[in-house]
Amino acid sequence: MLSVSASTGFAPCPAPFNLAAHVLGRAADLGDKTALAIVGPDSVEAWRFDQLEAAVRGTATGLLGIGLRPGDFVLMRLGNTVDFPLAYLGALAAGLVPVPTAAALTEPEVAAIIATLAPKAILRDPAVPCPPNDTTVDLAQLRSMRDLPAAPWHVGDPDRLGYIIYTSGTSGRPSAVMHAHRAIWARQMMVRGWYDLKPEDRVMHAGAFNWTYTLGTGLMDPWTAGATALIPAAGVAPADLPALMARHEASLFAAAPGVYRQILKRHDRINVPSLRHGLSAGEKLPSAVARAWQAASGTPIFEAYGMSECSTFLSASPDRPARAGTLGQPQDGRRIALIGTEGPVEIGQEGTIAIHKSDPGLMLGYLGAPDQTAQKYQGDWFLTGDQGVMGTDGQITYLGRNDDMMNAGGFRVSPIEVEQTLAKFPGIHAVGAAEVEVKPDVTVIAAFYTADSPLDEAALALYAQDNMARYKQPRLFIHLPELPMGANGKLLRRSLRAAYEAQR
Repeated sequence: MLSVSASTGFAPCPAPFNLAAHVLGRAADLGDKTALAIVGPDSVEAWRFDQLEAAVRGTATGLLGIGLRPGDFVLMRLGNTVDFPLAYLGALAAGLVPVPTAAALTEPEVAAIIATLAPKAILRDPAVPCPPNDTTVDLAQLRSMRDLPAAPWHVGDPDRLGYIIYTSGTSGRPSAVMHAHRAIWARQMMVRGWYDLKPEDRVMHAGAFNWTYTLGTGLMDPWTAGATALIPAAGVAPADLPALMARHEASLFAAAPGVYRQILKRHDRINVPSLRHGLSAGEKLPSAVARAWQAASGTPIFEAYGMSECSTFLSASPDRPARAGTLGQPQDGRRIALIGTEGPVEIGQEGTIAIHKSDPGLMLGYLGAPDQTAQKYQGDWFLTGDQGVMGTDGQITYLGRNDDMMNAGGFRVSPIEVEQTLAKFPGIHAVGAAEVEVKPDVTVIAAFYTADSPLDEAALALYAQDNMARYKQPRLFIHLPELPMGANGKLLRRSLRAAYEAQR
C-alpha cells in the first residue's frame, strides 16, 4: 500500500472570488459583534465586524484613489499594529497584490526586495526600516483612507495572483512566493482538521500582527468563521498571556512552541477556565513542552505542519489527536504523499513529504523564477524538502529536512544567506552556518568561521544586527581552524552541528 492520502469532502473554490470578501463575508450579518480586541494589562481596543469591513473597503477606495490599479504590487512595511491587517485586506479587496514583510528586516534587506519586486507603492510606518522611496504611502495617509466610502469587491478568477510572501530560499536569496486568492478557501480544511473553530470561539494568538502565522490563524480564519480574534497589545510579555486569556475568556490559544516554553518557565499552573485547547505551528513542538502544558493548563496542544508555499496541511485536532511522535495526518481534502525517487513509497518507508499540485492552498510559483518552481516538483507532486514516514493509520512521523535549511522561531532561514552576509566582515576567511542544539529542545543559529585569530564577538554580533533581520542573526560565533569539507569541496554543515553538539 502506497503512502498517499485520500482527497475527499472538499468543494472547489467558487468563481468569481475575492479573498478579502471571503474573510469578511459574515461581517454584514454579525454587525456589532466584536471581531477584534487588542488587549493589554490595562487596555482594550475593540473593533466590531461592521467597523472592520468599513475600514477595509475604505482603504481599498483610498489605494485606488492614489492611482493604483488591480494587479499592482504593494509592499507592506508596517509594524505590529492593526494597520497591518487593514492594509492587507484593503489591498486585496481592491484587486491589488499586497506583499507583507517582517518588520525585523533591515534596510539593506528591504532594498534588495524593492529592487526585484518594483512595487507600485510602499505602505510604510516610519518606525519600520525601509529605504527612502518616492512611492511611499505614509501611515497617516493610510489611516485616513479608512473613512472613505466602501469600494466594491474586486472579484475574478480564484486562481489569479492574490498576494506574495517572502521566504528564505536554498540559493541564499529570499524567494517571492506567489499565492492565489483561492488560498483562503483552502484554509477551511484547517478549520476542520486542526482548529475545531466555532463562531462562538475567542481566539488569542500570541504573535504580532505583521507575522503571516498571526494573519492567517489569529485573524483571517476567526473572522471567516465569525469568531472573535484576541491579539496582545505591543509589549505584552509571554508571562502575562495566561492572565489576559483568562480575563478575556479565550477559548483557543495559538502560538509558536517557543512562546509555550516561555510561559511555562514562569507558570507552574495556568488557570484559564474558558480554554479548550492550544494550537502550535511554525516549528516542531517538543513533546516535553506539550506534556508540560497539558499538566499546567489541563488542555492539550494540537500541532500543525506547513510552509510558506502551502499553509498547514498536516495536523492533529480534538477529534483526531496525533499518535505519539507523529505530526498527525493530512487534513480532509488534502492529497499528500511520501515520495521516493520512483514516486510514492510504500507505507512505513521514508520519503519526502509532498503535496499534490491540485491543492488549492499550494502556491502559484516563485515570482520571476520558473526554473526554481519547476525544481520543486516531481511529476504532479510538490516536494517540501522534509522527510517523513506514513503509518497504516495515515499519520506521519516527521524525520527532519533533507537540506540545510534552519528554523528560527518559526521562520525558515537559509544558511547561505547568513554565510554570504558574514563573509563580508573584515578578517573572516570562510564561514558556515548551522542550527545547533544548546539544551534539550532548544536550538539557535551558530556561525562557524575561520580567521587568522578569533574575532571580536560583540563586533560580529553588531554587524549581524545591522545587516540581517533579528531572526536570521547567529547567537553563537565559533572560531575554527578550518571548516569541514566534502571530497567535492562542498561545506558539510551537518558536520558542524554534529561536532558542536558532541562537545557539549
